[in-house]
Amino acid sequence: MTPSEASSGPGAAGPDIPAVTVAPGDTATTSVTVRNDGDIVEAYSLEVVGDCAAWSTVDTPRISLYPGTSQTVTIRLEPPRSPQVRAGEIPLGVRILPAEHPESVRVLETTVYVGEFRELHTELAPGRRHGWLRGRYRLKVRNRGNTPVRVGFTPGQAGEELGFAFSPAEPELQPGESVEAGLRVRTGKPVWFGSPVVWPFTVDTTEATEAGETGDRETVRRDATAVRAPLEAEFVQIPVFPKWLLVVLAALLALLLAWFALVRPVVRSAAEEAAEEAAGEMVQSRPTHAGEQGGQGPGAGPGGGSEARPGDRGTGASPGPGGDGGTADGGAGVPGGAGRQSSATIDLRTPDGETRPGTYRVPENSVFRVTDIVVANFQGDEGVLTITFGERKITTIALETFRNQDYHWVTPIEIPENETVTMEVTCEKPGTPATGRRARGCHEVLNVSGLLSRTAG
Repeated sequence: MTPSEASSGPGAAGPDIPAVTVAPGDTATTSVTVRNDGDIVEAYSLEVVGDCAAWSTVDTPRISLYPGTSQTVTIRLEPPRSPQVRAGEIPLGVRILPAEHPESVRVLETTVYVGEFRELHTELAPGRRHGWLRGRYRLKVRNRGNTPVRVGFTPGQAGEELGFAFSPAEPELQPGESVEAGLRVRTGKPVWFGSPVVWPFTVDTTEATEAGETGDRETVRRDATAVRAPLEAEFVQIPVFPKWLLVVLAALLALLLAWFALVRPVVRSAAEEAAEEAAGEMVQSRPTHAGEQGGQGPGAGPGGGSEARPGDRGTGASPGPGGDGGTADGGAGVPGGAGRQSSATIDLRTPDGETRPGTYRVPENSVFRVTDIVVANFQGDEGVLTITFGERKITTIALETFRNQDYHWVTPIEIPENETVTMEVTCEKPGTPATGRRARGCHEVLNVSGLLSRTAG
């Protein structure tokens, strides 16, 4: 830099410091020459004043000069690479205070031109999202440069199966400002059966600076000083119908075919044989009326009538209730003390990052024989769920792997009195219900059903 001189004598005038250009993170220097035009030895204090004072230093902040001598002092400028130091013109002043003649204080001024730099920091969360047709993500963008920028987003995918929507699409950020934008990813068609389909995609950011005080924007361009790798994420499209449903449908179809091919013909044949036997017995038991055999039937009396006596019953007659033919079963069904069908529901809400249990206790003098449980994760929460019957752990599953899950047992699981059915949930990340807003905590529902029986009390 070309040094400038400042005379210190009373009433003396000196030129100001020339303008300085410096880039954030670099160092620039200029100098000031102080001359003592007085007739005594003088001490001078030099201090940088103005907006540049925080990152400017004087190599020799105090000097002493004999009359008629001078000394050059270096000013060092070191603006940090930070959004707090805006790009553009910043005034710089150097105050020179004589110790013997403080009334002759001088302030030399100049302009420091701080260069601009652009730096964006972006984050995409979560890295993976599950859904039937769509998923929601969050883009966090922070302007770490020293000039205003307008940010744009460019999605990328190997095919054209996904659609992308950003809100806001082009946010404007001042130096040091940050914004969170929403990203919605949507597929064109659902997956009905089979395994989940993974769709990887990327999101790149572009930027443009504000052109001066007019507010006009420059053409969008990439930051030439910092190369950013595109943000990577995945959308996992889960089937509408789970894989186990195909197994259940196949089993039902096999049972239906077995019924029509094997069981139904046997049942129909047995029913037809039973109907024929019943018709034959009714024909044999029908009484013979007078004159049917022309009065020549064996044992016929003079009047040709039969020998049926009052009170006689035909062999094919069905006995009435309580008769000799059998006893009516009025107590068929469940034996005494067998119990009744019962169910219990545990509705559990767990705050984000916490673990909480939900319980159902079997009443006294009772036994709960569990045959079915159904667990619902309708928000799509992420975490761990554990189900225990008393001291017995039944299952532990990850919440993100299901929305609805059911279990069935042919042999019931017995839970004695005062024992509990417990559902414990560790909430790692709440999901997004149908309202479209992310929930503040996890929400799961467990339904347990079976036979509740009384014991001898």
